Amino acid sequence: MDHDSADHPKTPAPQKARRGSKPDLPPQDPALLSDDVDPAVSTDEDDEGRLPDTPDEPAEPIGEGPLAVGHAAIENAVRLAPTSPGVYRMLNVAHDVLYVGKAKNVRKRLSSYARVNAPLPARILRMIAATVTVEIISTSTETEALLLEANLIKQLRPRFNVQLRDDKSFPYILITGDHWAPQILKHRGAQSRPGRYFGPFASAGAVGRTITALQRAFLIRSCTDGFFESRTRPCLLYQIRRCSGPCTGEIDFPGYTELVREANDFLSGRSHLVKKELAGEMEKASAELEFETAALYRDRLAALSAIQSQQGINPRTVEEADVFAIHQEGGYSCVEVFFFRTGQNWGNRAYFPRAEKSFTPEEVLASFLAQFYDDKPPPKLILLSHEIEESALLADALSVKAGHKVEVSTPKRGEKKELITHALTNAREALGRKLADTATQGRLLEGMVTTLALPHTPKRIEVYDNSHIQGTNAVGAMIVAGPDGFIKNQYRKFNIKSEGLTPGDDYAMMREVLERRFKRLLKPADGDAAKPKADLKTDLKADDDSFPQWPDLVIIDGGRGQLNAVREIFENLGLTQVSLLAVAKGPDRDAGRETLFMPDREAIKLEPRDPVLYFIQRLRDEAHRFVIGSHRKLRKKDIREAGLQEIPGIGPSRKRALLHHFGTLKEIERASIADLGKVPGVSAESARKIFEFFHAQPG
Repeated sequence: MDHDSADHPKTPAPQKARRGSKPDLPPQDPALLSDDVDPAVSTDEDDEGRLPDTPDEPAEPIGEGPLAVGHAAIENAVRLAPTSPGVYRMLNVAHDVLYVGKAKNVRKRLSSYARVNAPLPARILRMIAATVTVEIISTSTETEALLLEANLIKQLRPRFNVQLRDDKSFPYILITGDHWAPQILKHRGAQSRPGRYFGPFASAGAVGRTITALQRAFLIRSCTDGFFESRTRPCLLYQIRRCSGPCTGEIDFPGYTELVREANDFLSGRSHLVKKELAGEMEKASAELEFETAALYRDRLAALSAIQSQQGINPRTVEEADVFAIHQEGGYSCVEVFFFRTGQNWGNRAYFPRAEKSFTPEEVLASFLAQFYDDKPPPKLILLSHEIEESALLADALSVKAGHKVEVSTPKRGEKKELITHALTNAREALGRKLADTATQGRLLEGMVTTLALPHTPKRIEVYDNSHIQGTNAVGAMIVAGPDGFIKNQYRKFNIKSEGLTPGDDYAMMREVLERRFKRLLKPADGDAAKPKADLKTDLKADDDSFPQWPDLVIIDGGRGQLNAVREIFENLGLTQVSLLAVAKGPDRDAGRETLFMPDREAIKLEPRDPVLYFIQRLRDEAHRFVIGSHRKLRKKDIREAGLQEIPGIGPSRKRALLHHFGTLKEIERASIADLGKVPGVSAESARKIFEFFHAQPG
């Protein structure tokens, strides 16, 4: 779908709540929540009061005390609940949101939870037993309630809602409209810059490949405006025929405008017309014996054919649609999503929402969709592999959000059914790979228990590492892994802030990181008494099957000295139930020759091909990758702010010469030593210093 940048209609604001707090979201601990927050997706009930899942499994016995308290809280809410549409939130004693739901008649919906003798599943009984408060937000329509519910679930991540674990934004292709020579680039986030946006694409890789092919086909520039304005001669992209050189007048304004028009037409679905025009120009040039020009048109046609061949299946009758197919197996669900725009396949992505086995495919899919489009513009057509009960309501809500009619359909025949079948095949294969990876991960975790003599299989592993260059731009990082692999939305970075810290003191930096991480977890909630250290053992695991906040195992990069330093920190904090492991690099930093250290034990040496050692190496290397990336971002920010003043031997004259030659600081950073040496006034030694300044390896 392509569109000019414009604001989408906003979700209608909910009316004033009848009961409980205002719809403002509660504050959340930044140390525990990710920058990229995982959304949670709810499965809602029908208007007759059916609960979020069906009692297809026996309920586990639960004490009457907590259950009675929960029923009393819900009954109290029923008396005050409106009979109009709205959203309700169930909260526990710590004021954590357990569940978010919506209803056309809130009072009728809540009354279904208050039935004492109703044969409810164990999950619902656990939710009721944990409930002490119900908060209600009234809305004007059920459509508003659906949109508000989706927004709240995504931000609050309620424990008893189905949770979508991956909600990264999708990349788009942008052809800018704020310059006489438009630029083509990859874009994420708010579509505020003038121009035309084409997407979404399933991955950044798909966008990159498409942009590269489009550059070969239409010769549109990809450089920044600053680089464009500073050019005095064409850059390398012009030499390799991936740009037409508008910066130095190699092509005039009408000619470049025609190239941009052709690119817009191709991305808008008029690819056959564009290819026909190029073929005609190639034949004309060949007839006039302008073989070099004809070869250029030939290469452009080949680039367009390459784009379409990479896209695989391309529908004939479906212009714009998202295709959703769900497959369940082994207690897991996989939702495969295909994006079709302008009659072209722009990629697919697999999602693995967390849901109990009692959820049917229809329920998981219905829950998935509202959350999926919470921050994404929906297309005109949504094709589903399973029929969902509230498809009409979902279509109305998405139509309100998008500002155009959205159709939700479950095709039974024809090309649309073929698209669903293709998506189902991909969902089945993706889930098969997921189950295989999960089984392998489980075996590795069990192997760690045996090898390291851990008290139980770790659910949460945290790995810490530091990075700096001679003490500057020091940063610490934590990565998290669990039974399903790396949990990237739980990663954290810590900018080292301690004053008087000796540059390069790794012990002090690790102490600051760990104290900041665990003191926040140890800090009691407002109004709660501080917990005795002896009671922390009961807090190290979550009280349900959700991902725990406390680690079972902490891994650090270092030897016995680092281990003892961390052990002392943990003892001072009262953390005696967390297992510690230090991983020392082998001689000459050889992988496979690491030494493992644990408190009160002899050093452990594993065979180089031991799967557990390989797993520990992966954990350590991921922490190192993440901390190095965080350090480089911090360092680049400082470099941008300081300019070139910090480089020894680079004064104002050489700075001006570098900027005049390369245009921007970013291009100077990218330049090789040979390119830097070509700048007037920059000697070979100065070029080496500049290059090393930008490419120094952090420790």
